[in-house]
This record gives sequence, structure tokens and C-alpha cells, in this order.
Amino acid sequence: MRWLAEMGVFARVVEAGGFAKAARQLGLTRSAVSKHVGRLEDGLGVRLLHRTTRAMSLTEAGRAVYEQCARLADAADEAVAAAGRLAAAPRGWLRLSTSVAYGHAVLVPALPGLMARYPELRVDLVLLDRNVDLAEEGFDLVLRLTDRPPEGLVARRLADVAFVACASPDYLAAYPAPAAPAALAGHNCLRQGHPSPASEWAFDGPGGSVTVAIDGNAVMSGSEGVRSLALAGAGCALLPDFMVTDDLATGRLLRLLPDWQPRARYASLYALYLPGRQVNPKVRACIDWLLERQEPHS
Repeated sequence: MRWLAEMGVFARVVEAGGFAKAARQLGLTRSAVSKHVGRLEDGLGVRLLHRTTRAMSLTEAGRAVYEQCARLADAADEAVAAAGRLAAAPRGWLRLSTSVAYGHAVLVPALPGLMARYPELRVDLVLLDRNVDLAEEGFDLVLRLTDRPPEGLVARRLADVAFVACASPDYLAAYPAPAAPAALAGHNCLRQGHPSPASEWAFDGPGGSVTVAIDGNAVMSGSEGVRSLALAGAGCALLPDFMVTDDLATGRLLRLLPDWQPRARYASLYALYLPGRQVNPKVRACIDWLLERQEPHS
């Protein structure tokens, strides 16, 4: 790769027909262009140009070298242009991760819209119910429910997420629905979280804020498992509203304590990505698209 810059300048001098014109095209001084060509000649050990005060022409060696130098210069220009195109438009693979629940309920059904808007964008989606290391695992973007985004990452809040206390008709046929949050202490409450599952549920309602100690016979690492158990009539669940919208509408699950709003630990959806001087166009396009989907439509 020695003398690559010098070869590019030499090719442009030949194509421009002189040092002065090449200098203007390259944004260099005439002296700098002359030095580039001189270094190339010294490095190759041959004279490339005949120079007089009135004209310039290629030597035999210059003609032989020029063709290869021109190809290198054109390839370098194309590389710069390709980088510019990638910097300007979202294209290529976007490696994205989110939770199993959010992925299945919201993201996967919506992805065709993103890919239709950006036909040159490809999505590598990994659904995981754990925190990932973006740099170590090669992710461009992670979507997570959290109340405290991790340090060292750029965090964009996409939406607030409401939670719903619910149970199946079969469960409520066997165990009367709680009339107040405190009554949950007598129910089988399906819990989520590893290594320390939730032991309390908090509610805001007509009596103010209430925190209830809960217990149950099952702990799930993700909310998908909690939902499945709730649908099977195993107990009461506290789930994000995006997971149970259809279940509530069809009656597969019934809302508990309608006058009380659960206050969950993880109440906001964030987009997380590595910091940099410029936001990757793929990341920016995906975040903008997700934000658009949160806006109310008239």
C-alpha cells in the first residue's frame, strides 16, 4: 500500500493535463501535487513525466504506470462514494434485540412496515429475556423495558408501558376476584424475574398508593411464561398491556381491580445503542419509525 496517495495524485495530474489544474481539482497546492509525484518517481526509481515550462507528457514508464494508478484512484473514489451512500441511507443488516414478549406481541408484527419503508434494510432480530452486551455481542440496537437505562449507552425513551392485573375466567370461577389490592395476598400470584422474582405488587388508586406482598407457586424468567400460565388458569398475573390486549378483548383474561393502576418496576420502553459521533443511519431510521408508531393517529 506504499505510495497509494501519490499514485492517486499522479493519475489525476495526467487526467487533468497539468499540475495546476490537478491541484485545483484535488484541493491541494501546486507544490504539494508536485511533491506527491516526485515521491512516487523516487520510490519507483523511474521518471514518469517529461516536464517543461510549457508542456507535460508521459514517459514510457509513466504510460505503463498510469493505467494501474488510474484504476486505484477510481477504486478509492468508489469506496468513498460507497461510504457516503451508507452514511446517508439505512441499508444493510440491522442487528436488533428485544424481549421475547415485546418481540412476539409488537415488534415482529410491525417489522414488515419498517422493511417496506427501507427496502435495502435487513433485520437480524434476536429475542432474549436477558440484558445483552451491545459491543461484545455485536448488536446495533436493543429495545428494553426498564426504569434505569444502563450507563455507557445512549438511551431514547420510546413509550410508557401500562401494566394490567388479570386472571382467566377459570381461575376466577374457583377463586373470587379480589375486591382490593390487599386481597391479592390470598391469591396465587404468578411471578416474573430471575434471580430475584418480584415479591410485591404496587398499585395507585382511589385509596392512594398501596403495596401488597404477594406469593405464588411459579416464577417465570419472562412474561411470556407468566401469560401462558395465566391463560391456563394457574393464577393472577401482572403483565404489560401490549401482551394482553387481545386476551382482554376476547375474554380469555379478565382485568382485576379496574379502579387500581399497577405500578410496575419497568414502566418505560427504551431504545439503547452505543455512543458515537454520528448515529448509525440504520439505528436512526428504526428509532424514528418506532417513535412514529407511538404517536396518536387522527
